Amino acid sequence: MVYCSVIWVMEKSLMDSDDNISRKIQILVADDDSAIRTVLGRALGQAGYEVRLATNIKTLWNWISQDLGDVVISDVVMPDGNLFDFMSKFKNSRPNLPIIIMSAQNTLMTAIKANEAGAYEYLPKPFDLTKLQSVVERAVKETSSNVSAILSSDENQDGIPLIGRSPAMQDVYRVLARMMQNDLTLMISGESGTGKELVARALHDFGKRKKGPFVAINMAAIPRDLIESELFGHEKGAFTGAQNRSMGQFEHAQGGTLFLDEIGDMPLEAQTRLLRVLQQGEYTTVGGRLPIKTDVRIIAATNKNLQSLISQGLFREDLFYRLNVVPMRLPPLRERIEDIVSLVDHFMQQSVADGNNAKIFSEDAYEILKEHQWPGNVRELENLVRRLCVLYQQDMISAEIIRSELSTVSFGNVSQNEELNQNVTNLTEACESYFGKLFDESGNQLQQKGLYHKYLREFERPLIAATLMATNSNQIKAAEILGLNRNTLRKKIRELGISTKRTIA
Repeated sequence: MVYCSVIWVMEKSLMDSDDNISRKIQILVADDDSAIRTVLGRALGQAGYEVRLATNIKTLWNWISQDLGDVVISDVVMPDGNLFDFMSKFKNSRPNLPIIIMSAQNTLMTAIKANEAGAYEYLPKPFDLTKLQSVVERAVKETSSNVSAILSSDENQDGIPLIGRSPAMQDVYRVLARMMQNDLTLMISGESGTGKELVARALHDFGKRKKGPFVAINMAAIPRDLIESELFGHEKGAFTGAQNRSMGQFEHAQGGTLFLDEIGDMPLEAQTRLLRVLQQGEYTTVGGRLPIKTDVRIIAATNKNLQSLISQGLFREDLFYRLNVVPMRLPPLRERIEDIVSLVDHFMQQSVADGNNAKIFSEDAYEILKEHQWPGNVRELENLVRRLCVLYQQDMISAEIIRSELSTVSFGNVSQNEELNQNVTNLTEACESYFGKLFDESGNQLQQKGLYHKYLREFERPLIAATLMATNSNQIKAAEILGLNRNTLRKKIRELGISTKRTIA
């Protein structure tokens, strides 16, 4: 029902070391679903393998303890227990036996537990038989060559930091599970609101540095002239106002993980310092002379095209390759709409935990959610669920309510959008006319510097102020309307001196 009907034929043989007799590779398959056993048994059998089919863990263990089987393929939840509870027993008995885990409970925690338990591979259901073919073939080759691909077991963790069972998220889970027990630098790319910091946090909390600190710093939220001091610390008297020595985030993150968000906004000077850390494992504080050794795992993230920044001379190419050791792309929500129901349930539970009443979404409401493009991604969906729990008294959330809320955020219906577009056109014409007259009437403007930032600031302040006024200083909603990250909006409010006082209805 969930598998591709492709059947492959491939003869396999292995020389028995005791009697030098050619024999077939034996695959042990354990699953309580008869349909899955039938499909896998037929496919593997026609591929030239000898297949034994089990319906429970007890039978599987009897075979393993008798030294039967060259590869194991097993479901996790079985009638007589959970496979993860028996993995250490299996591994102690047969350390080099490849165990391929398949599970319909395809969350990040399943991938992590499979990795921690020493599974050879984790395949979330549903999967394609051609994928299984490739994994089995690789396991057989490595086993026959005595090449162990088994990772050491570690203590299982509780809690699920990421939500979603879509194919796109399964790719994320597999990369994360393999990155838990090493210190390779990871570069996370993805649109705003896709959960880049959440992924970084999960990698830390379930990795070998989980006992150390997790420090997150957003490059876009720090004034550019302070980023070096923020990252590396400074000595007393290093610059005006530096009255005492200050620790940087690298020092705070010692022994743990440093998450550098919005890495594309890092100034070139700071990029040079960061490159030295990655190359030599040491840095100097601002105003300092002695190098400081660092023991920090770095995870970087960006929503920008770094290759484009490199071509513009705004990002160092050598730093990019140092950071991009393991690239990971987080899918936008529009590419994983099958996760929307699970995400809504998750955010609803969080809202209820905060003291709000639970809501029920109608089927039509879910259809509207799945049709939406979600420019703000998972963060936009979370904000919507929390807003619905607070603003609406009825228990059932209808399609009409969802449609109304989504259209409000996106500036209303089609006619309103057409009017908005016309206003933007008029604004553009007005700006062109204004600047044209400005240079025609005053040649002195040509002698000035910094006009771009001067007039950008003059335009930016009234736009943000008007948006905050329209949302009654609700910064979350204002950020959604403006298309800005919340941290970026807060930074601009401070820099521009905009009032955030709420009006009383």
